[in-house]
Amino acid sequence: MSADVTVVGAGPVGLVLAAELALCGVRVQVLERLTQPETGMKAGGINVPTAEALDRRGLLPAAERVQRDLLERLGPLARTPEDRQGDRPGERRGERPRGQRFTGHFAGMVLDPALVDWSDPDLAAHTAVDGARMVPQRELEELLTAHVARLGVPVRRGVEVTGLRDTGDGVLVDTTAGPLRTGWLVGCDGGRSTVRRLAGIAFPGTDPELTGRMAVADLAEPHGLADGWTWTTGGAYRCGPQPGRVVTVEFDGAPADRSAPVTLDEVQASLRRVSGTDVTLTALRAPASRWSDNARQAEAYRAGRVLLAGDAAHVHSPFGGQGLNLGVGDAMNLGWKLGAVVAGWAPEGLLDTYDAERRPLGAWVLDWTRAQTGVLRGDAKSAALREVLADLLATRDGATHAVKKISGVTQRLDLPGDHPLTGRAAPDLPLADGSRLADHGHDGGFLLLDRTPDGAFARLAAPWAGRVRAVTDSGRATPAGVLVRPDGVVAWACDGADTAGLEDALHRWAGAPAPRYRPVG
Repeated sequence: MSADVTVVGAGPVGLVLAAELALCGVRVQVLERLTQPETGMKAGGINVPTAEALDRRGLLPAAERVQRDLLERLGPLARTPEDRQGDRPGERRGERPRGQRFTGHFAGMVLDPALVDWSDPDLAAHTAVDGARMVPQRELEELLTAHVARLGVPVRRGVEVTGLRDTGDGVLVDTTAGPLRTGWLVGCDGGRSTVRRLAGIAFPGTDPELTGRMAVADLAEPHGLADGWTWTTGGAYRCGPQPGRVVTVEFDGAPADRSAPVTLDEVQASLRRVSGTDVTLTALRAPASRWSDNARQAEAYRAGRVLLAGDAAHVHSPFGGQGLNLGVGDAMNLGWKLGAVVAGWAPEGLLDTYDAERRPLGAWVLDWTRAQTGVLRGDAKSAALREVLADLLATRDGATHAVKKISGVTQRLDLPGDHPLTGRAAPDLPLADGSRLADHGHDGGFLLLDRTPDGAFARLAAPWAGRVRAVTDSGRATPAGVLVRPDGVVAWACDGADTAGLEDALHRWAGAPAPRYRPVG
């Protein structure tokens, strides 16, 4: 069971990380304590950066199939009151306009898509993945499991980590299947991470004050529950959009036992307390889930040869659907950097940029969810605050700003360079031959778009051809040149033919020149 890198946890974060490492040529394995994937209710969709990560690895068609199948199953239910789209000429049943499919909510205040400025440059630059946003976590895990299998990554289920020791040149790991030695160990094992605890990494933050529950149940009629989100003095609840889906939020502290199964009686009692009705649930259609607003961030994302990603590095409430997406972003950022270290070509300090780049995003998500806890409380002051925020979110600027934040299109890293794209996720870049720049990144390397008439950018980057794929384009559009890191972040961009900064960016991120290009996977 020895490997260059051992990933602990076979959820979406662990699977994405393992795939990225495999594309770097790293010997990687995944350990998972559960013998079978979890079947409880989790995230119902993904944001733009996560969908674009799938796109860059050639998984967009598979994700689009998941969304089409889901919309077909939902049929008319796909048109929820939140969408307020109405019928439009030429629009098929269960289909909604591209670019207006996902808005989300802030503390239960649904963002009206009719108010959003969909022509805003940040939103308009990221529309290629509109057909792959409605991908529930269970289906995403299935898609990623097939992806890592194609890359030859072993996923060893029923194996639990019980101890670890960093020896300086590797990590000795005790497991229920016996000891193993690995070059690096990455904990993607959730909020109660064993890897984080064994590595002695502190997990400071704010304590929970609520318990949330989510289920799909059969309800006896008549039940007298309002559609959508409803706030009461006991908390908040939501019914829909699909029949039987209920969510409750009660400000009674953390759940006594997060690991205990959520029973029908528990969901019914919670819904009765919050709604003030005598609603009766007759059956649960799928395992229900329980959560809190515990908000914590690891003191460090790395301790020697042990690293953390996903919920192992940060936990928070699911308000706004940020958790899964934040973790996938961690995995994309860490994967190529750790792969470069294992391969021996990483520039000095490259691995340190993982914590430096991802920590601020994690801190923002924690505060974004904390703010919603404050707005959701059942007291008079929170109710007054909801009214103020509702007025702001009912404006064009307010709705657009919130949707941009929730969708992830405004994320930006503090990287050297003055171009507006530097540090941002690469936008949709169609090429003259009918392809898109993302189509050329399936093997996980750097991409350099060159639109200069004489190929000046490609010539300058030729010494790095072993890690940087140059894509020439005869189009006259701007930007004229873009260097995209393997995680989709723009490291350098230019609107003219000036090569200033490109060589520095190549050295900074792609290391010493490597002339032979050899795609992996």
